[in-house]
Amino acid sequence: MTETRNNLPEKDKTRRRRSRLSGLRHFGKPGEQPGTLVARADAAETRIEVFAYGPDELTEHTVTTAREIEDLREQSPVLWVNVVGLGDVDLLRQLGDNFSLHRLALEDVVNVHQRPKAEEYDDHIFITARMVHGDAPADSEQVSMFMGANYLLTFQEREGDCFEPVRKRLRDGRGRIRSSPPDYLCYALLDALIDGYYPVLEHYGDRLEDIEDAVVTDPQPEHVQVLHDLKRELLMIRRSVWPLREMINTVIRDEHDLFTDPTRVYLRDCYDHAIQLMDIVETYREIASGLIDVYISSVGARMNEVMQVLTIIATIFIPLGFIAGLYGMNFDTQSPWNMPELAFRFGYPVTLLVMALIGGGMLFYFWRKGWIGSSGGKRSRRR
Repeated sequence: MTETRNNLPEKDKTRRRRSRLSGLRHFGKPGEQPGTLVARADAAETRIEVFAYGPDELTEHTVTTAREIEDLREQSPVLWVNVVGLGDVDLLRQLGDNFSLHRLALEDVVNVHQRPKAEEYDDHIFITARMVHGDAPADSEQVSMFMGANYLLTFQEREGDCFEPVRKRLRDGRGRIRSSPPDYLCYALLDALIDGYYPVLEHYGDRLEDIEDAVVTDPQPEHVQVLHDLKRELLMIRRSVWPLREMINTVIRDEHDLFTDPTRVYLRDCYDHAIQLMDIVETYREIASGLIDVYISSVGARMNEVMQVLTIIATIFIPLGFIAGLYGMNFDTQSPWNMPELAFRFGYPVTLLVMALIGGGMLFYFWRKGWIGSSGGKRSRRR
């Protein structure tokens, strides 16, 4: 598979990259029955890890069947079921049956192109968001959550996440996470997911600073393509963060019974972080757009400098060319109407001297006016 992708034409690679950046991916067939679960061909193998905890205890399990989860659910106050990989559709369907998850929401788990949102059902809340990996927004995945009275189900596309600090707090028993309902765990995961955007934006801030220095000092044509790519990637981050902010605001505003008042206070902090992310993204997009204008201005200024030098050179050679052309006509020296200098013994060196004085005088005049040279420009401004 990798070899085939590497042999793709450059246009197809660009199309794949832009499709990945746009997020417009749907893997089901048009017109299928609602609630149909269809796994992607490249979906990762499903693995389930379970954290069963209460105020005084915590147990971790790796399970392979939904029945094992049902047994743990009856024994623990709170159950966190983390599903990694969406390749086993039958296992996902069994989980949906055991926890009475709505089929439409379960279909959104498999179709990983969803906009971040929060939907309320009879006995659970369904939440989707996007989690970034590394420094590129294209390397992101959808995270889906189902929260009930005593459980939280999370679904990830593949291995690797930003939830390890939450797992450590669970294992160490620090904070209020083990003594709280699953809504606090849901908040903790959302908070970790949002915090994962900050390193990405710091990376983009560094890239913008580097490209800004390059555009000002030595603008090159490839800088425009780099800036357009940055704007496109920042737009993808915006498409993830903007609905994430709306989703958190919806959870706070609707006051669902599954979210307690103390947890809503913490969710307001998440909401503030999401707004801050939006401000940073919008600022970076404006900087990227401004750098394109700076590039155009820098190129125009450089072109003006080149044209100024060429104009000065042409202006200097206008009188020199006139003199050279005048004495190059070669008329008969015996005629009383011709130039007497043609018969002068030192006419040639004298003409060259006059031409040199004219050129030097013009250069001095241009320098005094501040048209060439930095010192002349300062002198002209002082005057």
